[in-house]
Amino acid sequence: MIRIENILTPGRALVGVPGGSKKRVLEQIAKVLGADLPDIDSQAIFESFIAREKLGSTGFGNGIAIPHCRMPGCTSPLSAVLKLDTPVDFDAIDGAPVDLLFVLLVPEAATDEHLELLRQIASMLDREEVRDRLRRATTGHELYQAVVDIQNGH
Repeated sequence: MIRIENILTPGRALVGVPGGSKKRVLEQIAKVLGADLPDIDSQAIFESFIAREKLGSTGFGNGIAIPHCRMPGCTSPLSAVLKLDTPVDFDAIDGAPVDLLFVLLVPEAATDEHLELLRQIASMLDREEVRDRLRRATTGHELYQAVVDIQNGH
């Protein structure tokens, strides 16, 4: 089973990210992931996220979004977690603006294992105490540590 701490790094846990718009947030996400994928252009990552959002918003309520997409040239899953300084409209199912984003970039030939990872993240973020804890983080390191602790049941 893929564990979140194996695909998330402290450098990809960001607090106080400027919001603005859904598009702008996705652009920032693409830059963060692109920095760790020298062979893949961050513009291509951005376009993949936009294409995925066109199929239906990844905003799933309670101020949470899980932007995810398959990426040619990506060999193993990568994750990032962002806490925005101001919530943005993400066309979420409950209409609430989003301030917490859990991002998943997976290889093009994504498997059941990757879907399982998505389900794991979604069920984790379904818990109010988890969301509160992530929102209380004031630094990227705190945010990263909170995710790891939650994943390990602490």
